[in-house]
Amino acid sequence: MQIAIPRGQEQLAREFYGDLLGMTEIPKPVQLRQRGGCWFKSGTAVLHLGVEEPYVAARKAHPAFLVEDLGELQERLTIAGYDCLRSDGEISGVRRFHTRDAFGNRIEFQQL
Repeated sequence: MQIAIPRGQEQLAREFYGDLLGMTEIPKPVQLRQRGGCWFKSGTAVLHLGVEEPYVAARKAHPAFLVEDLGELQERLTIAGYDCLRSDGEISGVRRFHTRDAFGNRIEFQQL
């Protein structure tokens, strides 16, 4: 999946997706590096952060990631200053919450 970020904000993306969420950065192919952005993976999920100009945050469309400890992740995000909106009970058997990344993009985290 791909999420847009503003030009020149790769370091902020690394801090949010890499340091805070614990995703692993993977190298972009050489022929794509000049476009900017960066790529991450976690388990089988692969996330491409691509530069978009002009940049507009995704307010409705969003990726959803399965996590092993939803409560711990929510606590970590809250401590880092990110608002987390719980949506438990809307999908049977799924605990989840939404937040916004460092660029305002909507992201969902789920635990089954």
